[in-house]
Amino acid sequence: MTNVNEKHKDTVFTFLFSNPDLLRELYSAIEGITLPPDVPVNINTLSDVLFRTQRNDISFLLNNRLIVLIEHQSTINNNMPLRFMIYASKLYQLMTDPEDKFKRRLEKIPKPEFIVLYNGEDNYPDYKELRLSDAFMKTDKIKIDTPLELVVQVYNINKGRNKEILGKSRTLDNYSRFIDKIREYQKEYQLKYKERKEILDKAFRSAIKYCIKNNILKDFLRKHGSEVINMLYAEYDPEVEMKVVREEALEEGMEIEREEVLNLFEQGLSVEEIKERLQQKNTVRR
Repeated sequence: MTNVNEKHKDTVFTFLFSNPDLLRELYSAIEGITLPPDVPVNINTLSDVLFRTQRNDISFLLNNRLIVLIEHQSTINNNMPLRFMIYASKLYQLMTDPEDKFKRRLEKIPKPEFIVLYNGEDNYPDYKELRLSDAFMKTDKIKIDTPLELVVQVYNINKGRNKEILGKSRTLDNYSRFIDKIREYQKEYQLKYKERKEILDKAFRSAIKYCIKNNILKDFLRKHGSEVINMLYAEYDPEVEMKVVREEALEEGMEIEREEVLNLFEQGLSVEEIKERLQQKNTVRR
């Protein structure tokens, strides 16, 4: 089962790892195991989770027994446990027969695992767990055990962090080095140029050229260089992000001004948080 929304804007990370062999390598590195090449990996990345233009980054069914959901983030979103719960619920709904939940016999379902790979510039530990229960409101007058829990494993994949994991996944290590090289060139070109678009363009192209020369994601960047640059613009340039958000909001029939989107960006909200805020606002208006 694969339900991909063609209008979704891929990131370099999701584009790179939308491959069963690389997902097998990535998961093996994170878990410290070795998965044989014949272990089946079925990609089932979602679209239409909350509304038409949103999907999770990567999800796949491993050996028909384990659902692995992976999100890649440059800013930590503490609401990831809630988002993962919604993603998992949708996956189970799509994977099971509607009549299964009414049967007396216990129906077995794949076990879920939730992973965030962080490569932002803020200081963050190598590993941290985010729990759904942290979001629950206090019930001081009612003593009750938490009946529902969801744990998200967050790994810092920046260059020099989690060396054991990066050492076991060459692709993830090369991705980390590629992003680090982009940041390095950005800082260099900020001293030479004023226009942000020019800085980004030169940083992206210089990083790609350097990585191809030094055998870092060489084949991938040679084959998909122009696509990667377009994806990087959407990831790094707020103006592009704002344009995408506004266009998608208009497609959904929302009344939204550029200034409104800009204001939300200035509040420090992520693209997905802005989309959720606009969706909620549009629902109230209706």
